[in-house]
Amino acid sequence: MDDETQELLEMLKLLEAGPDEDLENEIAKKYQQLEKKFKKEELKVFLGGEYDSKNVYLALYAGAGGTEAQDWAEMLLRMYLRYAERRKWKAQVVEITPGAEAGIKNVVVEITGKFAYGYLKKEAGVHRLVRLSPFNAQNLRHTSFVLAEILPEISEMTEIEIKPAELRVDTYRASGPGGQNVNKVESAVRVTHLPTGIVVACQSERSQAANREKAMKMLKSKLYQYQQAKNEEEKAKLKGSQVAAAWGNQIRSYVLHPYKMVKDLRTGIESKQPEQILDGDLDGFIEAEIRLTKQEP
Repeated sequence: MDDETQELLEMLKLLEAGPDEDLENEIAKKYQQLEKKFKKEELKVFLGGEYDSKNVYLALYAGAGGTEAQDWAEMLLRMYLRYAERRKWKAQVVEITPGAEAGIKNVVVEITGKFAYGYLKKEAGVHRLVRLSPFNAQNLRHTSFVLAEILPEISEMTEIEIKPAELRVDTYRASGPGGQNVNKVESAVRVTHLPTGIVVACQSERSQAANREKAMKMLKSKLYQYQQAKNEEEKAKLKGSQVAAAWGNQIRSYVLHPYKMVKDLRTGIESKQPEQILDGDLDGFIEAEIRLTKQEP
């Protein structure tokens, strides 16, 4: 029993002498503080998976919905960047493809922080947005979908062998921040693993060599998970071809019109304040997801 719990018990004993409103208020406040601390410590019981303590690669892919979906992907990117900021994690956009009119077609973010994968792993899946379209002259209601892929950073991969003949390496001009040479030289790198069809890309570094090194690191992480997959269905899911970012596959719905509601379809957790959720206030949803199962996906 820690000192704070012992202190609370002693305060409760003092009430036996008779009612004391100030003491009761102090006890209530102390209890709330201990309850919050307990729940935070309790999460560690659920974060014992093989990769839970690792850093994470978060990828977003705009799905059905055209420009709307690409704008939705950018909104989700901001949401996760704000969540990482709240947790004091470091986040870096590794690769990004802008949309033709607005938003982004896809993005990969490297998030570095304690238990980053453990907290974010359940965010993998399709996220659905319902709102009045800002891209439609009639301002009609529109539904958009984005697929989130969550991949742990694997540090020990001595058993992974990648033969140069199995790779196709393409270079191209980066399309986002990265220094004065962006859009002037082909510093961005895309690596395709031919036997599996897995593709990774990096454009966050200034030099082609640095981008290739980071891309290979991501590829090894994907191949490690691929090799650890128990069956072909799981392998297809890791490659991103199993779940379509469209109707029927969503894990969470964000509704901005005709009412305001964010609902996780797995845990049943709801919020009537979507603006706060989209600003990175995800603790309620993520903690419920973590407690949903102790098993590593």
